[in-house]
Amino acid sequence: MPDKTNKIYHFASLAGYSLRKRFVIRFASIGLYALISLIGRTVRFETKGSEHAEAIASSGKLPIYAVWHDRIFLGTYFFRKLGIVFLASQSTDGEYIARFLHRFGYGVIRGSSSRGGARGLVEMIREMKNGLAMGFTVDGPRGPRHQAKSGPIILAKKTGNPILPFVIEPKQYRTTNSWDKMQIPIPFSEAVTIFGEPIYVDKNADDDDVDRKLAELQRSLDDLTEQAQTWSGRNG
Repeated sequence: MPDKTNKIYHFASLAGYSLRKRFVIRFASIGLYALISLIGRTVRFETKGSEHAEAIASSGKLPIYAVWHDRIFLGTYFFRKLGIVFLASQSTDGEYIARFLHRFGYGVIRGSSSRGGARGLVEMIREMKNGLAMGFTVDGPRGPRHQAKSGPIILAKKTGNPILPFVIEPKQYRTTNSWDKMQIPIPFSEAVTIFGEPIYVDKNADDDDVDRKLAELQRSLDDLTEQAQTWSGRNG
């Protein structure tokens, strides 16, 4: 089990924010936590490809979870209390996201592809070597939508742990007007979680190898998305 005394599992200080922003951050994080909890409890989950997650555990490795940004609503609920560590951007939005993730038992490292990314990735490497599973919303924090970025590939290369692509798809949902068109499931909907085959990256991989593995991750997530949409009746 993760060491919950680690600072990445605890709220950061809000001392650097104004009184108004502190209120907004706290209110938003509690509101998101409540909304995800209430809807998540009503959803009936089906899981496919769990043998891929089990194979990683049997090998003594740790998974690097990889998912599209638009699936994080249900993903947050599905993987709660497992101690998985995610990146959150160094911004006001990142602060309230970090706080509602903490409420679900996630660890959070501050940094993203746009702000503090290199430092965040270095900390992820260190914490993974300390035995913590990691996770990426691979097209976040601002897109382009459904276009995988290289963070998980670099982490897999540096740690020897495999990437575990997955997709979660509810049968009934609404989408937000945000860049990612985030899926908000309708209460009492059914949903499927589909895991793909693990993706390993050699420690001596060069830039061309990294590009090939990134393309492999893209194909895997595209295929999983298509499978999930077929399951939900949106394809065919």
